Amino acid sequence: MNEILNPLNVSPSIWLLTLFSAFLVGMSKSGLKGIGMVTIPLMVYLYGARPSVGILLPILIFGDIMALIYYHKSGRFKEILRLFPFAALGIIAAVITGNHINDEQFRDTIAAILLISLVVMLWNELRGKRKSLSDNPLFRGFFGIAGGFATMIGNSAGPIFNLYILSMRLPKNSFIGTGAWFFLTLNLFKVPFHVFSWHTITAHTFHMDLLMIPGIVAGASAGRFVVKLIPEKAYRLFIYTIIFLSSIMLFFK
Repeated sequence: MNEILNPLNVSPSIWLLTLFSAFLVGMSKSGLKGIGMVTIPLMVYLYGARPSVGILLPILIFGDIMALIYYHKSGRFKEILRLFPFAALGIIAAVITGNHINDEQFRDTIAAILLISLVVMLWNELRGKRKSLSDNPLFRGFFGIAGGFATMIGNSAGPIFNLYILSMRLPKNSFIGTGAWFFLTLNLFKVPFHVFSWHTITAHTFHMDLLMIPGIVAGASAGRFVVKLIPEKAYRLFIYTIIFLSSIMLFFK
């Protein structure tokens, strides 16, 4: 029975914290943007830098599928196709980099990417007139490669790609649908690299991820309710603070 319910043979506290991470992913995919970033340092603490990325990836894919259940008709595939080749280059660069660094360097890279993502989030909050970044090939290439690298190393490209998609000034449903299709496409593209190159997704880790699906579903349901109750400014300040503190702590673990 233990092999069925606990395939990675972790302690009860780690098992529950993994379920909590899945819950946060579900909340993030249902509208509480940013809160999913908290799961990245948490999973690093639980499993180590490199293994955590492989364990978290299928959870994110399940979350993307949840989002698409509601918004699958709203995606803009043209924008996905324009950005994907650059993102794929970033992913391949990250795979090569990941094969030549140790776990401590991997953890520091994740922390640095989180801090850069935080700066991007804050810049997007503070800037005034918003111009479409997708119309500029230079910006498109930069955001694609940077986001691809970030999503492969630490599953942390959300702020980068959300900023790019947000600049298109799409209606809310189109913004969510385009993002969901894009992240699902990228995350599926990453799976073979995790399986065959980094060996961070195995039968046991995927078994653990399947056990986390109820947490994702519960988080998605809770997120749609909670997002209506929390003041926008207070929520964003809380998320930014948690991401910043978590990133700094990763450097000193």
